[in-house]
Amino acid sequence: MEKQVDVAIIGAGTSGLNALSQVKKSGKSFMLINGGYWGTTCARVGCMPSKAFIQVAEDYHRREIFDRHGIEGEDDMKLDLTESMEHVRDMRDIFVDRVQGASTDNMPDEVKLEGYAQFLDSSSVQVGDTVVRAKSFVIATGTRPIVPEAWKKFGNRILTTDEIFEQEVLPDSMAVIGLGVIGLELGQALSRKGIKVTGIEGSDRIASLSDDVANDVALQLMRKEFDIWLGEQATLEEEGDQIKVTAGEQSVVVDKVLVAIGRIPNLDKLGLDKLDLALDDNGMPVFDPNTMQLGELPVYIAGDVNGTKQILHEAGDEGKIAGYNAAHGSSFSFKRKAHLGITFCDPNIATIGADWSVLADNDNVVVGEMAMGPVGRALIMGKNKGIMRIYVDKKDGLLLGATLVSVKGENVAHLLAWAIQTGLTVFDIVKLPFYHPVIEEALQACFYDVLSKLDIKSEAKILELEEIS
Repeated sequence: MEKQVDVAIIGAGTSGLNALSQVKKSGKSFMLINGGYWGTTCARVGCMPSKAFIQVAEDYHRREIFDRHGIEGEDDMKLDLTESMEHVRDMRDIFVDRVQGASTDNMPDEVKLEGYAQFLDSSSVQVGDTVVRAKSFVIATGTRPIVPEAWKKFGNRILTTDEIFEQEVLPDSMAVIGLGVIGLELGQALSRKGIKVTGIEGSDRIASLSDDVANDVALQLMRKEFDIWLGEQATLEEEGDQIKVTAGEQSVVVDKVLVAIGRIPNLDKLGLDKLDLALDDNGMPVFDPNTMQLGELPVYIAGDVNGTKQILHEAGDEGKIAGYNAAHGSSFSFKRKAHLGITFCDPNIATIGADWSVLADNDNVVVGEMAMGPVGRALIMGKNKGIMRIYVDKKDGLLLGATLVSVKGENVAHLLAWAIQTGLTVFDIVKLPFYHPVIEEALQACFYDVLSKLDIKSEAKILELEEIS
């Protein structure tokens, strides 16, 4: 069987569906090809079920400060792990149904094709017994969790995010290998649910933090909740029905292991060797991040599969760019948004704008800082731990980036991202209203802190009021 369309989209996740929205607007014919589950990684095994999982843990953990508020009975509170896992899956199913109901459920069968695509050349792919010919293609096949081959022999004692939310019960003890965003979030949540957790990270940093000060603060806080080993790679071996996990001179025996060491792009079965592609040092296809185009080919790559910014809103933007260009047979360049990354541990960890690793050696960059200890609103909430750090160009006061380890960091991070993208300076920001008492006052203190470190001075601007001419 052979089908001919203007645009073929391979993958029905976040980026693929956003690409589809642009193709539909153009009026061009299309085919949506998908192998495996339909729907987004976020809704099925990613950000949405993980947030439901984290919320249960945070609500249960809150009981530990009840006594200071005069609330009695916290010692009698129990968490039914089976019921809580069922709740997580119920929430997951709601989000998956919403995604599919708003995107693929009502699509005619003739524009959907189930199966795995393999390129025959730059104008056609094979999907089972069907050849799809198209003027352009969008590759949006997503990623899958990395599990070392040697660890697969442990069977269902090894979990990834593909399996953990399917667990009807949770074990008494777990090791979490990899303390990036996913490992740190779930490691803390598991610990708060009463699981004995040991976290292992091969680097000396958690949540991929490059800011040493923020990393030290975050590490100190996380170590109060579960054991964390840094700087050594983990090895696994049988210990009866359990697994012995060793990293350097430390070892622990656990019931199960959550592997969170990253995700690999689903590119290996696409037949990319049939295309004339340039590859980078990691063997990944070279593409333009502003057009999403692969070289001069009528092929665009979007979302997690390109191995760059594996974050939902970035995948959505990339899908829109790829879909627009694929539909119009063009290579229009689009400006990308300011970086915004959030780890939903408690306190939140967020990186915004330029990363500290890029700015650290720049003598023109100064830092404004505020520890969360004395912040009134945070103290009332019993969450006055952490730090806020902003990075500013001392020549003109331009806000460049920030790192937060803070309660409500997920909200404050958005304010900073908006300020960076719109090009605000410290002087612009101190003129803006700050209510009292709110967490954002800590951010205001960061800007006060940095004012005296700037080369540029303006008494009128530092008054925080706009002069009426």
